[in-house]
Amino acid sequence: MATLRASRAWTRRQFLVRSTSSLALAGLGTLAKPYLSRAADRPLIAGGIQSGDVSDGSAVVWARADRPARMQVECSTVESFRTILGTASTDALPEADLTAKVLVRGLPPGQDIFYRVRFDDHASGLGGETRIGHFRTAPETGKSISFVWSGDTAGQGWGIDTSRGGYRSYRTMLDNRPDFFIHSGDHIYADCTIPSEQKLPNGEIWRNLVTEEKSEVAHTLAQFRGNYKYNQLDENFRAFHAAVPMFAQWDDHEVTNDWSPSGSIDETGHDEDGTSRLVARARRAFLEFMPIREVPAREGRIYRRIGYGPLLDVFMIDMRSYRDSSWNRGEDRNGWILGPEQLGWLKRELAASRATWKVIAADLPIGLISLDAVALGDGPPDRREHEIADLLSFIKRAGVRNIVWLTADMHYTAAHYYDPNRAVFSDFEPFWEFVSGPLHAGSWGPGELDNTFGPVAMYQNGCSAEQGENLAPCFGLQFFGRVDIDGHSEVMTVTLKDVDNRDLWSVDILPQPQARPALVAQRS
Repeated sequence: MATLRASRAWTRRQFLVRSTSSLALAGLGTLAKPYLSRAADRPLIAGGIQSGDVSDGSAVVWARADRPARMQVECSTVESFRTILGTASTDALPEADLTAKVLVRGLPPGQDIFYRVRFDDHASGLGGETRIGHFRTAPETGKSISFVWSGDTAGQGWGIDTSRGGYRSYRTMLDNRPDFFIHSGDHIYADCTIPSEQKLPNGEIWRNLVTEEKSEVAHTLAQFRGNYKYNQLDENFRAFHAAVPMFAQWDDHEVTNDWSPSGSIDETGHDEDGTSRLVARARRAFLEFMPIREVPAREGRIYRRIGYGPLLDVFMIDMRSYRDSSWNRGEDRNGWILGPEQLGWLKRELAASRATWKVIAADLPIGLISLDAVALGDGPPDRREHEIADLLSFIKRAGVRNIVWLTADMHYTAAHYYDPNRAVFSDFEPFWEFVSGPLHAGSWGPGELDNTFGPVAMYQNGCSAEQGENLAPCFGLQFFGRVDIDGHSEVMTVTLKDVDNRDLWSVDILPQPQARPALVAQRS
């Protein structure tokens, strides 16, 4: 889509509906227009556009050019762009694989913002095609919020099969018209190739789109970048990200399976400061392709707080970059998964938050047994669990209320209620943790919970024993979650959903002035 007609304004709903086709195929309509032709002096947008880390007055806008060029971004509250609220520009250069992102400031709160992106040719100065995107700034008091979360895209070799609808979960999430999307990690599977075909249990053949960069496990910077560019080939993916801003974090498969900072290397080894060169390449590609704002305190830092109005603060934590490298085995019974600096930051930010709800967006669940995660088995806190126990005790002592944990990673969906009355370690207030995924990857069956923090599975849905593991996306066990916060009552409703947009299970949680969150209703 190259232009918007000034004579006709769209509603936000119309924009979101049209984005499933018009935005996904943006640029196709420009082929007939000479002034936006594919001439050598007219830059094109390679893939899609994205926004992210939206607050009450700013947002990050991202795009990638097909050549070195200058990215120009304009924002408006009207689709005709009769008035321009803010502009920003930056260069798309080869050293960043022609990606570019800008922080647009000075936006009004609680508004639908339409942004348009184009690239100007460095040599001729001529502008190329224009794409239109959308996000909504954080609301003021009394306004409701709706968002979705999930993770795990293009895993286990299940790539884009256009005959089966491609990444269908992205289209379903777009139909929910959320204010924003939390991607809980595994945006890519750098350690998994995408073959041309995979055989399904019923004898049918899954046929992938294939690229050179996804034909091998990623080691080079170009291969890591190619993983992100592969996702941009899917029209559902492009349409969703043009219309819905993303809060991005990472997990293990952005680097390699179950990675840790010093324990994951390839033949290139480490830099002089001990940094894994493999991890450094993966981090660089992630930061290049994500619409994530820079945190000045530390270059490349991923953990951050995103304030989304008086009702909600989102704490994007990083459970990969600071973890120990031994899977917590050995004589030292103290392990770490957040690291002291991040743990201290999270405590301070939670205590300082004045938002009604504090969502901790985590890479991993904290009560599901896994050598790679936090919980290793029943009993008192051990190894990595010490950090979580410390955090939970602090939250209780500091009187921080209304904390909800959201995550993905496990390739099934579940609702966990952590009850100190059932826990071995009980110095905490009860809380909810919700797991939902994958978006587009192999499905697994529910895992085993340990009793350290007393989690109870109130709901879970995944592969059965008869179905086995790594079930293909076409069998329907692809999941995401939706959160609605009512602007007046401030009740949070969490709904677990599947790729066909069915409500599988839901719970309403009252905001609490006192310690214990109250369960109002459960629906299945």
